[in-house]
Amino acid sequence: MSEELMAHLLDVGMEAARQAGALLRDGRPADLAVAATKTSPIDVVTEMDIAAEKLITGILAERRPEDGLLGEEGADTPGTSGVRWVVDPLDGTVNYLYGLPSWGVSIAAEYEGETVVGVVAAPMRGEVYHAVRGGGAWLGTARLACRPAAPLDQALVGTGFAYVQARRAHQADVAQRIIPLVRDIRRGGSAALDLCDVAAGRLDGYYERGLNPWDLAAGELIAREAGAVTGGRPGRPASGELALAATPAVFASLQPLLEESGAWHD
Repeated sequence: MSEELMAHLLDVGMEAARQAGALLRDGRPADLAVAATKTSPIDVVTEMDIAAEKLITGILAERRPEDGLLGEEGADTPGTSGVRWVVDPLDGTVNYLYGLPSWGVSIAAEYEGETVVGVVAAPMRGEVYHAVRGGGAWLGTARLACRPAAPLDQALVGTGFAYVQARRAHQADVAQRIIPLVRDIRRGGSAALDLCDVAAGRLDGYYERGLNPWDLAAGELIAREAGAVTGGRPGRPASGELALAATPAVFASLQPLLEESGAWHD
């Protein structure tokens, strides 16, 4: 793929992410978290999620009509160009519901199955992260680099938990094994932003089971282009089975622990 095409894809992804982020930020009711009925807050979040994906898919259809699309809210079209967009219009929906700032819009472009462009917009942070394969990772105009090497016992590690009770219980058991071996654990609530935080040096590592392609695609590229090592179980890429991104030293120590702890199964 030419540099010109990757630059074009980045431009399209940035436009879509910024516009969707503005829609979500400006369209969120101030009293969303304390709405009168139990169903209305969830309904509003769902409506905003769908509206953001519709905005993104509209931009992509206009500017890249031959591309494929995989979106969290159900969009799945193959396309004919070899390019497929992988879109999460609102990553961190519970944070969004409660008025917490850690939510974002995640947009990645794949070419023949390989992620080549990633954009994550975090409107409440005032941040837009992006990466192009081979071109480094960036927060605005600042180039990102993951933290210098540190031993595992000095590592700050992010993770996430599923909303299915049985899986959550197992994930808690895994975290219980990991906590005594690291500096501390953080649970941010947005996989895309956790991966960007690894890229920005705000976390030494991040792991989670159960992610979908749209949770992972953009942030994984951004972390990798910032110098992090990414993967899943030993010898496998990051996936729903297990996703791990960390500084090289932390990755080398954490991956075997996660394997031994069975972090990859329910």
